Amino acid sequence: MKTLDDLVQAVDRSKRKTVAVAQAADTEVLKAVKMSLESGIAHFALVGNHEEIKRLALDVELDLDQKGVEVISASIQNCAGTAVKEVKDGRADVVMKGHIDTKTLLRAVLNKDYGLRKSSVLSHVALFEIPGREKMTFLTDAAMNIEPTLEEKVQIINNAVEVAHKAGWEYPKVAPLAAVEVVNPAMKATQDAALLTQMNRRGQIKGCVVDGPLAFDNAVDQKAAKQKGVQSEVAGNADILVVPTIEVANALYKSFIYFAQAKVAGVISGAQAPIVLTSRADDAENKIYSLALALKASQS
Repeated sequence: MKTLDDLVQAVDRSKRKTVAVAQAADTEVLKAVKMSLESGIAHFALVGNHEEIKRLALDVELDLDQKGVEVISASIQNCAGTAVKEVKDGRADVVMKGHIDTKTLLRAVLNKDYGLRKSSVLSHVALFEIPGREKMTFLTDAAMNIEPTLEEKVQIINNAVEVAHKAGWEYPKVAPLAAVEVVNPAMKATQDAALLTQMNRRGQIKGCVVDGPLAFDNAVDQKAAKQKGVQSEVAGNADILVVPTIEVANALYKSFIYFAQAKVAGVISGAQAPIVLTSRADDAENKIYSLALALKASQS
């Protein structure tokens, strides 16, 4: 799979999943819903103010009476909880963020009574299609964990590997990033990367190959890795980039988009169901890519 359009085409259309959209009264969200329905990848439960959703749907020429669309009336305060409950009760398979702030949606996802918590760590997994590169690259975690501990990094890797497996990567290559490619006792990121590598070799992290620490250039460019004498199965050919802190991930994420004009799909992994957590600045195209990744990740 080389492009995000390939990912959309790979979604199983024989058994369409249902996406519950929290606060669906948003033009770009409804455009993505329309595109998804036209491509046949999912059904939708649109949660929010019925009249507002109806008004915006008319603007984007989305037929709310067609098969595969349901509008569920809910106040702004109850949109997130209602969408999460649709998944919790088995009526939907994926939660998608609409015109609602991330904190409110995640509060509902983590609710003790009706939430979707599965593991101790939720993490963001982004899949980038970068012009000029032969394959797509995962990046984690750019949204949830500020400065993860070693134990949290293990779960972050597990979450990303699970998404990669379901998206079609059989045995992804994982690169824990640092500023240098050697272990330096003064740099915690290098120590964690070395420990994650050893844990993978001893079977504590499964379903992938982990090698680090790797600097960014050594992780993604074979020529750079060769010049620095870094030899491993991962060096220069990483599928998943694991960052040491959220600042590193945020800078890489936005650099890919604004400097390299990359396309991106992103989901929150680690809950009982994938969560589509796109930015309000994302256009409908990126939202449908994220939907496709979430739908693939929701497969059993």
